[in-house]
Amino acid sequence: MKIHVTSILFYSAVAFITLSSCVVLAETGNAVHYSDKFQGKKTANGEVFDQNELTAAHKKFPYGSKVKVTNLANNQSVIVKINDRMARRNKNVIDVTKSAAKELGFLKKGRTRVSLEQIR
Repeated sequence: MKIHVTSILFYSAVAFITLSSCVVLAETGNAVHYSDKFQGKKTANGEVFDQNELTAAHKKFPYGSKVKVTNLANNQSVIVKINDRMARRNKNVIDVTKSAAKELGFLKKGRTRVSLEQIR
């Protein structure tokens, strides 16, 4: 069986593109949900905050980033869009809307340990 260098390069490039378009584990830490006092106010990127949307605040992810948030206590996940910033002194890794907290199963608890993966 003869293997062509061109074939190897092509399949290597396809594998690289496929692997690089997957998720990237960003961090693990505590998540909380927003207070109702922010409902209807503008987020850091100018959007109007809505507890019914699947959005979140993060310290570093660019606005518009899609992030998979997984509750480590029950393995439930949700994908949120980053549209706000957290205070640098905030010890949590992400603040999510109540809608996202409900899907993650920690709405009543208020805080849970999560892992974050940026979707590319």
